Amino acid sequence: MKIFLMTDMEGVAGVLNHDDWCMRNSQFYDLGQEFLTLESNAAIEGFFAGGATAVTVADGHGAGGINPKLLDARAELARGWPEGFPFGLDSSFAGIGWVGQHAKAGTAYSHITHTQWFNYIDLSINGVSIGEFGQMALCAAELGVPVILGAGEEAFVAEVKALTPWAETASGKRGVTPGSGDELTTDQYRARNLGAVHLSPERARAQIRTAAERAARRLARGETFGRIPLKAPFARVARFRPNQQGEPRTVSRETHATSVIAALALPYNAKPE
Repeated sequence: MKIFLMTDMEGVAGVLNHDDWCMRNSQFYDLGQEFLTLESNAAIEGFFAGGATAVTVADGHGAGGINPKLLDARAELARGWPEGFPFGLDSSFAGIGWVGQHAKAGTAYSHITHTQWFNYIDLSINGVSIGEFGQMALCAAELGVPVILGAGEEAFVAEVKALTPWAETASGKRGVTPGSGDELTTDQYRARNLGAVHLSPERARAQIRTAAERAARRLARGETFGRIPLKAPFARVARFRPNQQGEPRTVSRETHATSVIAALALPYNAKPE
């Protein structure tokens, strides 16, 4: 029973903001990598305790988030995907989970909120608003791989429950900023959602381990997880905020006739909204 674990850094308990923690030149970047890797290890431990036979960890943080030296030796680490989506996921995996994930752009009461980068206002497929989680969850649905775990900030957990209500979840922090921030420029939005209340990293890891074991046990005993319904064609719409005050918002509208994976991989041709 092989499980795919997608990771990101901004949703990790103890990662306090973006610029001081999540970039290669950040003063706490090494500690952010450690916190993410240990949260990943908690999920790996839970998966194996629940019956997994193999776990592949995908380092999905833009600057790189996993410290290979600290990663559980039972797991494989994947980083670098020249073809993009679905980042090494295929139908041989029995399930997919997330650790360290943040909510999609525009989410109220979330932390270090964005989709891809802080310039997004919204991304949707066939009218359904999605973020980074939703992109991979839709890829998994096309491949027949169930979503079994979502661990990250509290607003992200709500996002998981809305799109894949059957998945196990765990939350290590909650954002405190109301509203969407849709009216802001990229730099303004980047500085916006930085307030949060955190569990201790140890408590967050314990919750992740428990949720991962529960998910793996459900999978091992043959429980049927839900599937996100997909209906072609797939229209991808991305709305972007301006970089400077006074500039127009832009929008990219692209459609693929048969594949949501291919739709997500289409180039962006943003024009004034």
